[in-house]
Amino acid sequence: MKLSRQDWHRLALPLLALLVAMVFAIGIVTYAQIYREEVGQRLQQQQNQLMQARSRLLSSDQERDNIMRYLPVYQRLIHQGFIGEERRIEWVDALRNIHQSERLFGIKYSIGAQAPYQPGFIGNTAPFTLYRSIMKLELPLLHEGDMLALLDGLKHQQSTPFLVRDCTITRNGMAATTTLTPVATMSCDIDWLTLHESSTGTTP
Repeated sequence: MKLSRQDWHRLALPLLALLVAMVFAIGIVTYAQIYREEVGQRLQQQQNQLMQARSRLLSSDQERDNIMRYLPVYQRLIHQGFIGEERRIEWVDALRNIHQSERLFGIKYSIGAQAPYQPGFIGNTAPFTLYRSIMKLELPLLHEGDMLALLDGLKHQQSTPFLVRDCTITRNGMAATTTLTPVATMSCDIDWLTLHESSTGTTP
């Protein structure tokens, strides 16, 4: 069927309206797709934020549980002198008490400067740093039991942990039969151990 010029004139307005409707429909579909993608992205962001919030909440719950679980232990270690500043006066007082209670000969001692310590049998102590102070002890002995009395006394009087690194006994000669005189001399090196929190930036 062949359309005349008059037919095209009559169809022009409907065709124009159809074209406008098609362009509008295409625009609506394109906008809907873009909007859907934006909504999807926002939804994904909100889901990620929700997952992060849940993760932080779970982490905070775990931290709270850890704090509740380990706080008494942490406070006890502080009270014992293992965490925090050294308690050298208490160490010396313990030596004095043992000397008096066990009726030992005069105890000579010296305490070196505190320094970081990383023994092979202790793993990573982060966020703490382990330190030690070396105490050198010298004690005249009436018999070998005096050495055990001194070390056992330190163990029972002091909560601060220490390690007996080295002990030697040197004989002085034959024991006197009529007077109480030392027959040997004990020399010991003791490592007094303390922990400091590395994150605080505190240095001994």
